Order: sequence, then structure tokens, then C-alpha cells
Amino acid sequence: MTLIIYLLTAILLFTSVFLIFVVLMQRAKTDGGIGAAMGGGSMESTFGAETGNVLSKATINAAVIFFVVSFLLYLSHIYQSKHHETGDNRLPTVVAPAATSAPAATTPAPLTTQPAPGEPKK
Repeated sequence: MTLIIYLLTAILLFTSVFLIFVVLMQRAKTDGGIGAAMGGGSMESTFGAETGNVLSKATINAAVIFFVVSFLLYLSHIYQSKHHETGDNRLPTVVAPAATSAPAATTPAPLTTQPAPGEPKK
């Protein structure tokens, strides 16, 4: 289970970085800003006039992947915390003291003995 968590964390990290770059590469409404500085102008020559659509689709896909992987990572952490066998990461369990019983009677009950088989009754 730990391997799955590490794999999902790596995917989430790469998706986050990709999402940041895709958002920064998009052209702003004023056609200026960091989008042009990060290569937004060269994207139009690479993908044609529909650069906005390509970057918008990439943003939507990366956002969907980000949220799905985040949710899966959340579920895997819940599963691991409920099914963890070793006590390394667990909180210490508090054992409640045993309930006290009523005090013993001061007069003992009469002791009756049964005769062994074959012995006469007294």
C-alpha cells in the first residue's frame, strides 16, 4: 500500500508542476504578461491559431487528473490508517481500568461437602 501512495504522490507532483506551467503559458486577455514571456507567443507558431484551445484542453485535463489523483491519495491514506498492522504510527491505546466488583461478604457461606461414592452419608 505504501508503494501506491508513493506512486500517487509522484503523479500528483508532476501533474501539479505541469498544471502550473500550462496555466502560466496561456495568453492573458490583454495579450501580455508572463504568458508571452514563458513562450506563449511561440506556442501559436507551433500549434497554429488554435493555441488557446490546446492550452485550455491541457489545463482542463491536468485539473481533472489533479483532482482524481488527490482523491485517490486521500482514500489510500484513510485505508492505510485503518488497516495498518504494525503499531509504529498508531496512537497509544488507553486501557480502561477494570470495573471494581462489590466487596466480598464478611461471613463466608457454609461449606458443604458431598461424600465420595461408596462412603456412607453422615
